[in-house]
Amino acid sequence: MKSYMAKSEDFDKKWFLIDGEGKTVGRLATRIANILRGKDKPQYTPHADIGDFVIVVNADKLHFSGDKWNQKTYYRHTNHPGGIKETKASDLLETKPNEIIEKAVWGMLPKNKWQKKLITRLKVYTGNEHPHGPQQPETLEV
Repeated sequence: MKSYMAKSEDFDKKWFLIDGEGKTVGRLATRIANILRGKDKPQYTPHADIGDFVIVVNADKLHFSGDKWNQKTYYRHTNHPGGIKETKASDLLETKPNEIIEKAVWGMLPKNKWQKKLITRLKVYTGNEHPHGPQQPETLEV
């Protein structure tokens, strides 16, 4: 008896719509990362790309547990000496609310050649509207 090995071309990519209003960032990001990788499918194979697309709406209405809005800090570096910059989660919510969920999902994806490809399948929008109506996304409750 042979073992079944999934191939990337055997699967059609589905689209899922998730409403982020009132959802906890970490729990939502975990679910999204699993869908992007295809780990929610019974045919999951680590070397095959069988993941789906995810659309997140209402990204500006996400929720952090505890006092993370004031305590959580995002760091980046300008590649110049002494160029480390930090941003509080509350400030990031005001300026770029999409990046909160994108950074959380990015950190949960594998650190290999798939990471950049998988993150391009994540579409995040602040309002309730999105331009992906023709793809007929399925609503997914998280």
